[in-house]
Amino acid sequence: MGIFPFMDVPAQRPSNKELPLFKEYAWNFETGEYLLHDGKMMVIEGNEALKVWIYKALRTDRFKHLAYSWNFGHEFERVIGSTFSPSAIQSEMERYVKEALTVNPYIKDVFDIRTKIDGDTVNVECTVTTVYGEMTVNV
Repeated sequence: MGIFPFMDVPAQRPSNKELPLFKEYAWNFETGEYLLHDGKMMVIEGNEALKVWIYKALRTDRFKHLAYSWNFGHEFERVIGSTFSPSAIQSEMERYVKEALTVNPYIKDVFDIRTKIDGDTVNVECTVTTVYGEMTVNV
């Protein structure tokens, strides 16, 4: 056992049979607020819930918010404004997207990743394979 808390901890991804139904509070992507029904926050399930989780993960800077674990969020700021070649930037952005999303055990694969950097804004479109099926996300 290492003296650091993250050392010697085997990465374990539970099988599909062990995972309960994924739930998340419904989110209005246009206003950036939770969706309410009769004054209560709505709960969604499955791929719709994962879309909310993906949206939040790709809009949250990793290591900058104490409310989230070090595994949650992205590291896009490392390449924005860098002097890397365009192909190196694209490669790093794809890696950051995969790293941000595959920490979730409900997400099996992320592919067909397209990113566009416009100033300090990053747009991401990708296809995600989850335990519930495949979907395309655009954040």
